[in-house]
Amino acid sequence: MGDVRPGVVTGEDYRALIEAAKAGGYALAAVNVVGTDSVNAVLEAAAAARSDVILQLSNGGAEFFAGKGYPDADEARVLGAVSAARHVHLVAERYGVCVALHTDHANRGLIPWVEALVGWSEEEHRKTGKSLFSSHMLDLSEETLEENISLCAGMLERMARIDMSLEIELGVTGGEEDGIGEALEEGADNAHLYTQPSDVLAAYEALQSLGHFSVAASFGNVHGVYKPGNVKLRPEILEAAQALVQQTWNTGPRPLNLVFHGGSGSSPEEISRAVSYGVFKMNIDTDTQWAFASAVGGYVRDHDRAFRHQIDPDDGTPYKKVYDPRKWLRVGQQGMITRLQRAFEELGSAGRSIA
Repeated sequence: MGDVRPGVVTGEDYRALIEAAKAGGYALAAVNVVGTDSVNAVLEAAAAARSDVILQLSNGGAEFFAGKGYPDADEARVLGAVSAARHVHLVAERYGVCVALHTDHANRGLIPWVEALVGWSEEEHRKTGKSLFSSHMLDLSEETLEENISLCAGMLERMARIDMSLEIELGVTGGEEDGIGEALEEGADNAHLYTQPSDVLAAYEALQSLGHFSVAASFGNVHGVYKPGNVKLRPEILEAAQALVQQTWNTGPRPLNLVFHGGSGSSPEEISRAVSYGVFKMNIDTDTQWAFASAVGGYVRDHDRAFRHQIDPDDGTPYKKVYDPRKWLRVGQQGMITRLQRAFEELGSAGRSIA
C-alpha cells in the first residue's frame, strides 16, 4: 500500500497524485464518462491495470447523467455531476486505486455550472472536510488573455478555501467538446492552436500565489480524430513554457502541471514526448466512445435476429437473454476496458498506483 488511501482523492492527496506522476515520468488518463456504465468500466480498467485515473464530466455528460428528459438542462448539469460524484465516492475505494474527479471544458456561459458545483463541494467540505470534486476546469480561451486570467483567479481564490484545484486553458484546443471549442478546418495551421510560452508565464505569475492549478496549453492538439497530416503537434511548446517559468521564477524543473487535451488518436511517441515535458494528465474521450460503440455494434451484428425479433419467427427461440441490456452494455464496457489498458500502458501509469 502507498501513502494515499484508495478512492476519491482531493486536496493534498490530489496534489500527491500529480507529483507522483511527474516524478515518475508517467501521466494519468482522464476519461470522460456519461453514466454508471462508463464510470464502472473506467474503475474496473484502472483496478485491473493498478493505475490511478481521472474521471471527468463535460457539461453534456453531466446533463446526460441526470437524464436528457429532465425539464431544466442547467439544473440537470448540476444534478448529474453531483450524482456521478456521489456514485464514485461510494464505490471507488473498493476498486483499490486513487481516483480524481474533474469537470471538463466550461466556457464563460458555463461558469454558473462550475460555481454551483463548487457550492456543493463547499457544503460537503463543511460536513466531511473533503470536497466533492478534486478539480474543475474553466476554458476561457475564447476571451482575451487578461479576462481569462482574471476570471480564473477569482474562481481559484474561492476553490482554494476548500483545497480544490483549478484547470485553465491557454490557447485553443481544436475541435469541439460538447459545443465548447472551435471547428478544425481541413489542413488548417491555426495559430490559435499553439499557446505562447509568454502567455503561460503571465498566468503562472497571476495564479501561483492563489492556489493549486494546472494548465491545458495548446500545442496543436484537437478533440476527435482526423486523417494523418491534418493535426500538427508541437510538444516542444510545452518544454519552452516550462523553461521560461523555471528561469523567470527560479523554480525547480518542470514547475507547471500540464494537461494534454485532445489525446485520442495520438501516437505513443507523441504521448511520450508530451509526458516528458511535464504533462501529468491526458484526456481521452473519442477513442473510448469508439471502443464502446464498436464493441456493441459487433455484438448486434453477431446477434442480428435477436435485435429484430423477441422470438425467432422460424423456430420459436426466445431471445431475451441476448437482447438484455446487461449483455450488450457489458460488451461495450469490455471494449472500453480493453482500450483503456492500452492507454495506461502508453501513458506509463500501469502498475504505478500510489494507493
